[in-house]
Amino acid sequence: MYQPVGSLVDTAFLPSRDIGLVPLSYRQPAHWPIHGWRAAVKRTMDISIALILLVVLSVLLPAIMLRIRLETPGRALFCQRRVGFANVGFDMWKLRTMYDHAPEQSRLVQATRDDPRVTPLGRWLRRTSLDELPQLINVLRGDMSLVGPRPHAPGTCVGDKPFEMVTPHYFARHRVRPGMTGLAQVRGFRGETETEQKLLQRIAADLEYIEHWSLWLDLKILLRTVATLFGAQNAY
Repeated sequence: MYQPVGSLVDTAFLPSRDIGLVPLSYRQPAHWPIHGWRAAVKRTMDISIALILLVVLSVLLPAIMLRIRLETPGRALFCQRRVGFANVGFDMWKLRTMYDHAPEQSRLVQATRDDPRVTPLGRWLRRTSLDELPQLINVLRGDMSLVGPRPHAPGTCVGDKPFEMVTPHYFARHRVRPGMTGLAQVRGFRGETETEQKLLQRIAADLEYIEHWSLWLDLKILLRTVATLFGAQNAY
């Protein structure tokens, strides 16, 4: 398994509106591993595929949104604050999978198996990851990439410990744009994060992706995502 290297840890910090103190260097271009022509190629692929998918899904997405509205009262789309590239927050779009009147929590609580907040249709949308399709808009906006570390919501915890307190390597995930899918997801590290070990496995896969990025790696992850999409058992 990939082991994060010591050089990813930085002792200089600055405050962030979303997640408190973050390493200063992770906001500087010199520490962005995908830059220059590599970033231009990745961005071109993101825009091209996102546009094609939105055209192909131009009938399916409205149909799913209508079904959501018919099944339970409330909006079909919602946005949630996430932490992205260079530790900057953004609003990520999703299809609603929970009852619209689900009570607010004092801290973000991840969905669990048989979570009573999830609607019957929402359970299927989560299992097939179709609830993530509106993030194609985030890709076009430049908030996200098709492939990259999945963005986390500020305040997400494993047990009572915030994600960013589990390991000093956590913030290194934000040196690239977050993705709709990623190396961690195609390896099966998705769904609920009940233990610190599960989070560390995801972070290790994210950092491995960042250190070894190539266009071919992105294409392989996209193909594996499509191949495993409907067979995923650990998404709620």
